[in-house]
Amino acid sequence: MTQSLRARQAQVAATSFLALFSIVGLALYGLPFFYDFMVQEFGWSRTTVTSGNALSKLLVGPLFGFLAGWIIDRFGPRRVMLAGIAMAGIALIGLGSIDTLAGFYIFYLFNALGYVFGGPLPNQVLLSRWFTKARGRAMGFAYLGIGIGGALVPFLAVWLTNAFGWQGALKAIGVLIIVVSLPMAFFVKESPESSEVEVAPRSGGGGEKVPMGWILRTPAFYLLLLGSMCSIAAVGGTNQHLKLFLSLDHGYAQAEAAKVASLVLASSLFGRLLMGWLADRFPKKFVMLLIYMLVAVSIPMLFFISTPGMIYLFAVVFGIGLGGEYMVIPLMAAELFGVRVLGRAMGVILTADGVAEATAPMLVGSIYDGTGSYTLGFTTLIVFAVLGAAAILLLPRRSLAPAEAAEPVAAN
Repeated sequence: MTQSLRARQAQVAATSFLALFSIVGLALYGLPFFYDFMVQEFGWSRTTVTSGNALSKLLVGPLFGFLAGWIIDRFGPRRVMLAGIAMAGIALIGLGSIDTLAGFYIFYLFNALGYVFGGPLPNQVLLSRWFTKARGRAMGFAYLGIGIGGALVPFLAVWLTNAFGWQGALKAIGVLIIVVSLPMAFFVKESPESSEVEVAPRSGGGGEKVPMGWILRTPAFYLLLLGSMCSIAAVGGTNQHLKLFLSLDHGYAQAEAAKVASLVLASSLFGRLLMGWLADRFPKKFVMLLIYMLVAVSIPMLFFISTPGMIYLFAVVFGIGLGGEYMVIPLMAAELFGVRVLGRAMGVILTADGVAEATAPMLVGSIYDGTGSYTLGFTTLIVFAVLGAAAILLLPRRSLAPAEAAEPVAAN
């Protein structure tokens, strides 16, 4: 490999790191940190402040998810990323300027578009074009940006809020998203020359497609679908309401709430590394079950928040589960169904998971608005988490893929 190619691959990895740092770490994980300000200043309910994320994702995902993929295949990931980064930055700048519910929904729509066009999807394509043998390591490095951005944004939000007010802080983070990630994406090259990167050989199967029908007739597919939806609903519902719960219900100062939120995301970095290590050494079913049980046992800790140190124990346990949550789903799907059908299987699973992640926070907010307490809402999330773990427990341990769907794996 030439030195110039190494340099360009380093540029690509850095570009994806900064894009995910900004669009997922700063924007996605940063916005819930401002929900309590919206409740206090605008008098909005908790259902309302969580509905922006829910409604925008439910609208944007089905309408633009396929379109984004088609555009990336047709024109390359770079232009799509540029549009996504710009929309994500504009979304936070706009949310820092609104005082009406209509404006709130409009700019949350921009935030969802920014995630679709500038988030994981185009970055996965960009990295896959530039890396073959080192693709896993490149993806791992890029995805560290999510955890690092999510761990930093609470402290950044507190500092900016003290200096400029909460709306000024949102505007500043929006500008930061554009300044940090747009220049790298502007100068990155879509893909290397065909002579520069070794193309991995096709497997003996010749790349033939495996019918999706056999998966849709397999009970294990629906167990995996149900398990992932339930656990992601529990994670999303908890994460979106954590700052509201700490700040408005238990009087946490902004700086103290920031420590808890940052510890969750810092622990997720460790969780991602730990669960990846375990998944390489133990049956993935049991690793997935461990992750889901960590989520299930962490949420009840919030009922004992007055116990000294309990909130920090929650942050560590929940964060480790959060870090492994999204990573283990495609690993489990590949083990059960084979890699030749993985894209189509994950397309169905991720769409369903997105619905769960979007609607669970709004459900918890609605329950809170009706009861004046998080008791029933958090209990509902615990039930989701336990159901998710139970579904995974019922999964088979062996691969269900037909012989012709098997994909040879190179030894490490």
